[in-house]
Amino acid sequence: MTNNDILRSLRYTFDFGEDKMIKLFELGGKDVSRAEVSDWLKKDEDPDFKGIYDKDLAYFLNGLIIEKRGKKDDALPEAEKTLTNNMILRKLKIALELKDEDILRMLHQLDINISKHELSAFFRKPTQSQYRLCKDQVLRNFLRGLQMRYRTD
Repeated sequence: MTNNDILRSLRYTFDFGEDKMIKLFELGGKDVSRAEVSDWLKKDEDPDFKGIYDKDLAYFLNGLIIEKRGKKDDALPEAEKTLTNNMILRKLKIALELKDEDILRMLHQLDINISKHELSAFFRKPTQSQYRLCKDQVLRNFLRGLQMRYRTD
């Protein structure tokens, strides 16, 4: 999955307009223009399409966390220079205050059956032996599960 796919999916899931997207980037600590957001949300085939960097997506996800949970200690979280699927999954889990059972239930509705131990391996530190890389398929299905849960149409 590309960062743009993730951004488009989250926009669709929560029905964010461009103003809301700009506000979330600002909450995360990055000023963006309407044109930048628009170019990031365009389809890959569009000539005006621009890829969104990991750090910019991290600003957006940090803004989503602040929007949903509030600021922590009056300091903005540092936006990571590189994002992995594991980090994206963790940030969304935090922002939406999801428990492991919630995630497992969403995946189960999509016929993706992983154990609680497999899920917890995604949230471990990469240096731990139990750590597992979150594959695109798991993240894609998690985002689809979010749509089923939060999309109101």
